[in-house]
Amino acid sequence: MPSQCHDFGGGGVKQVLEGSHAVSEAVRLAKVQVISAYPITPQTHIVEALSSYCSDGRMDARFLCVESEHSAMAALIGASSAGVRTFTATSSQGLAYMHELLHWVSAARLPIVMAEVNRALAPGWNIWMDQTDSLAQRDTGWIQLYCEDGQEVLDTTLQAFRLAEWVNLPVMVILDAFFLSHTFEPVDVPDQAPVDRFLPPFSPRITLSTTNPYAIGQMAPPTIYMEMRHNIQEAMALVLERFHRVEQEFAGIFDRQYGAVEAIHCDAAEVVMVVTGTAASTCRHLISRLRSEGENVGMLKIKMFRPFPVNLIRRLIGPAQKIAVVDRNFSFGASGIFAQEIRAALYNSEEHPPVFGYIAGLGGRDITTGALSEIYWRTKEEDAPQKESVWIGLNSDIS
Repeated sequence: MPSQCHDFGGGGVKQVLEGSHAVSEAVRLAKVQVISAYPITPQTHIVEALSSYCSDGRMDARFLCVESEHSAMAALIGASSAGVRTFTATSSQGLAYMHELLHWVSAARLPIVMAEVNRALAPGWNIWMDQTDSLAQRDTGWIQLYCEDGQEVLDTTLQAFRLAEWVNLPVMVILDAFFLSHTFEPVDVPDQAPVDRFLPPFSPRITLSTTNPYAIGQMAPPTIYMEMRHNIQEAMALVLERFHRVEQEFAGIFDRQYGAVEAIHCDAAEVVMVVTGTAASTCRHLISRLRSEGENVGMLKIKMFRPFPVNLIRRLIGPAQKIAVVDRNFSFGASGIFAQEIRAALYNSEEHPPVFGYIAGLGGRDITTGALSEIYWRTKEEDAPQKESVWIGLNSDIS
């Protein structure tokens, strides 16, 4: 369990937390009313802590221990439709098992928040990190937010409830397995009062009620189905601006802000390295070292993947000569998924740099400063081929 260290400015306490418990603390502070969960490594610590909070009275919430991830999401569909704040967590095969119901949630415009701990998909069985599980759900209508460290996990989880309930769309808060979920670090955990100022009680627009009945999830004929999908997209179009306002409100209370996309030394960089998740922390060290050696390199950290912030990325990349995208995922028959999105985002610009895609860190393999350095120097070479995907760190002894 977390160990308390000392008070920090603005109220609250600094705790040494693992990333999973940073999620749990945020859910407690958000006063979630229904938690539905099925344990799966490496997210189990999140719901274990929440079950303890519910049993010992630290949370006034109903904890539903169900028989599968599919049932976990089904239970939340019912609870959210009845007008209460809801939460669950999952990983890998569990998220894949939920896939059908993810579409139901977004199409029903339910503001469910889910922590998704990135874990490689089987086979072979692997409990370690890569992003293919969450990115395989990119077309389900869920907002996706990727986190770098424990503090960002806690803050983003709180912001996710505010955002979801504002635009009536579900949100995935995504964190790396083990590199973040099971790593301990100091995290500022705020007091309840400032959280209550930031996140008021859930006030749903429509709820299931015996006194004022509605039909939810009914048959949608061709005359209205397309309009329903258009409405989801209209809501998605609001997300970036609303997320910015949520972050501004959060920063006004807690003095922390991250941005949907963070640019470091990109305004005049020769090479911009695009990263996400915990790889961003490693890349920060490399960028600092390379720039001290005279290299003109920048970094773009993408937090928001859905909706993809196309115009913001175009603006922040600036006049870069080359883009190196580091993907901890792969779409078979195509390329790394972030690289695909970056290419698409830049395609209609009058002038845009070539995009070099790199695959690294699948199945929990480390993305070291050495690996990122290799990516930088490969990209910088004047005659570097613009390949769809260059695989970094393959074991040559395995065929």
